[in-house]
This record gives sequence, C-alpha cells and structure tokens, in this order.
Amino acid sequence: MADIIRLQPLSSQTLSELASAHGLELVRFGYLICGDRSRAEDLVQDVLLAMYRRFGPVLPIQDPLAYARRAIVNANVSWSRRPARREVPSDRLPEPDTGFSPPDDQLWRLLGTLGQRRRTVLVLRYYLGYPDADIAEFLGCQRATVRSMAARALAELREQLRDGEARS
Repeated sequence: MADIIRLQPLSSQTLSELASAHGLELVRFGYLICGDRSRAEDLVQDVLLAMYRRFGPVLPIQDPLAYARRAIVNANVSWSRRPARREVPSDRLPEPDTGFSPPDDQLWRLLGTLGQRRRTVLVLRYYLGYPDADIAEFLGCQRATVRSMAARALAELREQLRDGEARS
C-alpha cells in the first residue's frame, strides 16, 4: 500500500531533513486540502512541531512523509471543527509567490465549496494518485464510502459547473 503510515522503526530520517526535502510539497498538499495558503502553512508548521514533540529530531517511522500528510488532514479537520475559527480568509490579498499557483481559479473556488471529507478524497485520489483502498485506510472508512464520496463530489462539481455556464 503506497504511502500508508506504518509505525515501524525503519527510517532514520530527521525532522529537519523531512522539512527541507518535502516542506513545499507539504504546504502544497495542505493548500489542496484547506484551500487557503496561510492556513496550509500554519497546518504544516503545527504538524512539524507536533512530530518533533512526539518523536524528537529522529523520526522512527517507516514513511515520515505519509505520516505528515495524514497529520495535515487530521489537523485541518480539527481546525474546521473549532467553534470560533481564528482567521477568516479574504477574497483577494497580495501574497508572495511560493512556487504554486492554482491552474484554474474556477476549479479552486468550486473545490472550496465541497465538504472536508469529499475534498480530501478528491485530493488524495487525483493529486496524490492514491487507490481507493489506501484512501479508505487513510480516512478510516470503507472503500465503498470513498467511491461514494468521490462520485458525489464530482457530481456536485459538475452541477455547479453547469449552473455557472447556464448563468453566463
């Protein structure tokens, strides 16, 4: 199973090596999960800090990158459940270029309308290329649930696209 977390002492990678080698990739992944660059950076920073507190500087897990991705998803879900969110993203703010620009603004706006789990399923399936079995294990649900969430999310996106074209 690709990139699924295994708590086995197989890696001698340090946290600083993980951050250096995959920091930008983790921020991009966080952005795809939450839709906000600043919050994605905060999520990655919080996850790296939590990993340091849990493991120290040497990461005793088989795949630290997969562990970090899972932690980002969990941190985003926790953040979205807070009764009073700390920040409210603005529609347009000048932000520095981090090497990642969404290819289609309409697509990103539409993804932002999906619920957390549906959006996560689409990101894991189409951005990271995870098979349904790995997504199900990642999210702690059945494969049929993953397929159902993906189908419903895509149907919702298609409907929104049709509504947008009808108004044009």
